[in-house]
Amino acid sequence: MIYKNPRKSDELDARMLAKLARVDVSLLHPIEHGSEQAQRDLLEIKLRDNLVRQRVDVISAVRFTLKSMGIRLASPKTSCFAKRARGYLREREAELLTMIEPSLEVIDVMTAKIRELDRAIAKLYEEQYPETSYLMAIRVIGPITALSFILTVGDPKRFAKNRDVGAYLGLVPKRDQSGQVDKELSISKCGNAYLRRLLVSAAQYMLGPFGEECDIRTRGLRLAERGGSGAKKKAVVATARKLSVVMMAVWRERAEYNTTRQAA
Repeated sequence: MIYKNPRKSDELDARMLAKLARVDVSLLHPIEHGSEQAQRDLLEIKLRDNLVRQRVDVISAVRFTLKSMGIRLASPKTSCFAKRARGYLREREAELLTMIEPSLEVIDVMTAKIRELDRAIAKLYEEQYPETSYLMAIRVIGPITALSFILTVGDPKRFAKNRDVGAYLGLVPKRDQSGQVDKELSISKCGNAYLRRLLVSAAQYMLGPFGEECDIRTRGLRLAERGGSGAKKKAVVATARKLSVVMMAVWRERAEYNTTRQAA
């Protein structure tokens, strides 16, 4: 319990030893299970994610196959890749189009199913989870990320402080401190990996050239400018953690998102 603690330090080690000595009941932390309905709703989002990944794999296979024949296709949006590929090959390589057509048809079917799931998810959050509108006021947070956050966390009041959600999602650094040694470690990666990936993607967009000017972006860019080993990567993770805290604050308070207000 001491050596495997991702936030190990002398203070926490002493506290744990004291709890063990008195058989402290707080060691038996209650487990809060998500509701069955939330699990079903999350399943719909995860199935969409699986389809998107599979579509990317098929598109990559088509592109690399054509590349081996000396044909380089442009990189349009995945949703219109099949249409662009057909148009290009029809004019230049009709024989190859016949060979590639089955793969393009698979891409078409996947795209249609993904759009169906998008409509179902939109209906879901509009009718059953209207609180997603508060989170989506943050420009980089879309319906998938907002709904995943709400379904994963469950109750916005489950944490004593808004910033505790960062540790719950594995976005805080691990710690291994003992005596004079205090190692700098990577993030814990605890909790829901899918939601963590969504938040990191949102943070990357926010810090990119098209990100909206706001306090979170300014803070992240300032961290990236410090330089050093992995400064940009650390800035992205810190921004993702800050986004999760802001989302929690906005959700809990049912408040309008203010781009110039720092959440606690």
